[in-house]
Amino acid sequence: MRMKLVLASSSPRRSQLLNANGISFSIDPPDIDETFDPTLSPSENVVCAAIKKAGAVAGRRDALPVLAADTIVVLGEAILGKPKDKKDAVRMLNSLSGREHMVITGVSLVWHARNISWSHAEVTFVMFKEISSDLIDNYVNTGEPMDKAGGYAIQGGAKEWIANYRGSLTNIIGLPMEPLLEQLQKIGLYCGDKDAKTCR
Repeated sequence: MRMKLVLASSSPRRSQLLNANGISFSIDPPDIDETFDPTLSPSENVVCAAIKKAGAVAGRRDALPVLAADTIVVLGEAILGKPKDKKDAVRMLNSLSGREHMVITGVSLVWHARNISWSHAEVTFVMFKEISSDLIDNYVNTGEPMDKAGGYAIQGGAKEWIANYRGSLTNIIGLPMEPLLEQLQKIGLYCGDKDAKTCR
């Protein structure tokens, strides 16, 4: 019987990525304070947030491996999380227009039953084309930006705005699958074949 992960996230994008790789999981989102520490770097902050999320769920699901993640967009010195409202989404997208930014995801895997604790920060560089105000307004009015770090979804309506990117595409979506699958394979939770029957 294949071991099931617990995904400490209600993000449909993360669920889609796990499903696409044949990983069995249940969902148990945490309730934590996600305030960032200004003394830490953006990468350190997202890793800390992911560790907090995983730890909160692992405390009540200690027999199972718990996976958590946190994604932010960093433009210069500014950290862009999810927009607070439509006006904030417009502000974010205008600031990204014609510029390169970083997408950083912190990932944490905690499995108390096997004394496993792993964390990782993945960075991808994304270059936006120049975007008109009308396009931004129309996109924001679709509602898609409202639960996305930086106010956009590369797999959604903002796809045509990406001039290029350097790094992991799945990281931009919200869960860097390359390092995650490598780690899951190391601990026997992923076979590299979603139809394999030998996974624990």
